[in-house]
Formats: sequence, C-alpha cells, structure tokens
Amino acid sequence: MNGSSASNDHNGLHVNDLVIEYQRGSQSIRPIDGLSFNAAPGSITLLLGPSGCGKTSVLSCLGAMLKPTSGSIRLRGVDVVGVTGRGLTNYRRNDVGIVFQAFNLLPSLTAAENVRVVMGAAGVKRRRAELRATEILTTLGLSGRLDHRPDDLSGGQQQRVAIARALALDPTLLLADEPTAHLDHGSVASVLDVYRRLADDGRIVVVSTHDDRMLPVATNVVELAPSSHVTTQPGVVSVASGETLFTQGDRGELVYLIESGTFDVVRREPDGETVVVTTVGAGDHVGEMAPLFSLPRSASVIATSDSVAEGMTIDQFRRRFGVKSLAGR
Repeated sequence: MNGSSASNDHNGLHVNDLVIEYQRGSQSIRPIDGLSFNAAPGSITLLLGPSGCGKTSVLSCLGAMLKPTSGSIRLRGVDVVGVTGRGLTNYRRNDVGIVFQAFNLLPSLTAAENVRVVMGAAGVKRRRAELRATEILTTLGLSGRLDHRPDDLSGGQQQRVAIARALALDPTLLLADEPTAHLDHGSVASVLDVYRRLADDGRIVVVSTHDDRMLPVATNVVELAPSSHVTTQPGVVSVASGETLFTQGDRGELVYLIESGTFDVVRREPDGETVVVTTVGAGDHVGEMAPLFSLPRSASVIATSDSVAEGMTIDQFRRRFGVKSLAGR
C-alpha cells in the first residue's frame, strides 16, 4: 500500500500501521494490513482502489465509527482510536464531517432543513443555524434551491447538500465515500471543483473512490488493493452476490460444499484473459485440488447470487462423502 510521506505537521492527520480485521462466518478477513499515510491541512487524499479493498472501512475508522484492530490515527495531535465517552461524541460531532455515498438526506426536509438539523442536534440556536445553512448552501451554488426537497434536486445538487450538511459545524476533517458514484460526467466536474475549494480553505479532505476522474484534484493518492489476508476455518459461510469465496493463487486449505446459491469458477489465463470455467450450485463442491495436493488455488470462485457454502478439511469431506467424491474441480 502506498501512502504519502507528507509532513509531520501537528495539525495534520497521521495514520500509522493501521490494521482492520473482521469475521465473516468462518472467515477472518483483513482488508487493511499495515496502512500508513499522512495528510496535511489543505490537502485532498484519495483512497483509491476497487470494491472490497477496505476504503470504506478506513473512512469509518477515521470517522471513529469503527475501531481498528491495531494501529494509530492522530488528528491535530489527538489519538482518535483512544477517544471514548463524551470525547468521542465531540469528535464525531465537531472534528469530522462525513459525506455518505448514498447522501442520506432526509426526503421530507428541504435542502436548508437538512443542513440545519445537524446544527440543531448540536445545540446551535435556530437563527444562527438558519444563517449558517444559507451561507454554506449559497457558497456551494444552491442559493436557488434552499427550499427544494431531495427528490427535486439533481444528483450533483444532492451531493452538494450532503457536503453542506457535513460542513455545518466547520469540521477539520472532511470524509467522502465514493462522491462521484451516482453522478454523470457533467456533474462530476462541478463536484471536483467543490472539493478542491474545500481543501483550499485549509481542511483535510479524505476521499474513498475507485474513479480515476478524481485524480486531478488529489494532493496524495493512497492505492489500496483487495487483501489476500483471508484465513479460513471449517464452517458455514454466507457469501453475498459478487463476493469471492476464494481467489486464484491463494493457498487452499478447505473444500467447499455449496449449500445454496450459485458461483462462477473463474480462471485468469497467462495472457491476462479471464475465463468462466463453469458454474456451480447447491450440492456441488469446489476447491479440493489445492488442499489435496498442497497447491495454490487454480481459479477464483465468485458468487453470482447470495449464497451459502460449507468449508471442510479434506479429512472432513472424505468422512462425510467418501473418497470418490474428491474428484472433478
């Protein structure tokens, strides 16, 4: 993982040796393993990578919504990981603003009301909240949309309302999760300009994205890749559509019996071409060759629907189904 070697500015953001690990069924998954980067005031840091690489998990740790397994996060000299109680509430409310991928605007409220509600919850007096909401939305080019509800706004306009809400309490750190995901090409340009101006105001901006259209505004780029740090133990595992049961090249320890759903067995050829070898479903098994002969996986197995599989050691599989069953895939 590549991070910037930015300055050790006491007012900046400093992430050191971050590890994030969680359980999915019988699998212990570590999407982030030893991530370090720095971000100075006035900078835009992109967490760049495909789905499943841990971008949103990193943002959740920066926003103190998720506690990492290990490592440190310091913002303006404050240990974010160690903050608890009232200090944690104050950090989430005052020091960090979050722009969610789905915007999460309240559909029954106008643009201005969506911004004011955050300030009301923080105890800001109504008149001051009204002035602040109007000021931010006007700065973001929405002076003519203050009384419009989300359904009456374009995707780019909703994005800017979400940004205004995140800025309501003037946070030091602004986090944005896939801010261009729902935007057409025309809207992207205006949103990029907004994020550039926000950084120019001295904020630290951290953005998770898979969209290289955001590269022109980046001060730092932290490239993330899907983690291979997945350890498996026998047991039942639920795999959502699009998720990977195991990956070509990984060390294979288990045979998997498909209990429900469907999976594509996908092989990456030496020339880089990806080929779907077969599709398996309930009652089929996959993955016996690697543990049987101590080989790396010869293909990836990817769920094409929400599915359930049971992982078994070779001995467990033999005892349950007999030696002849260990043939085929």
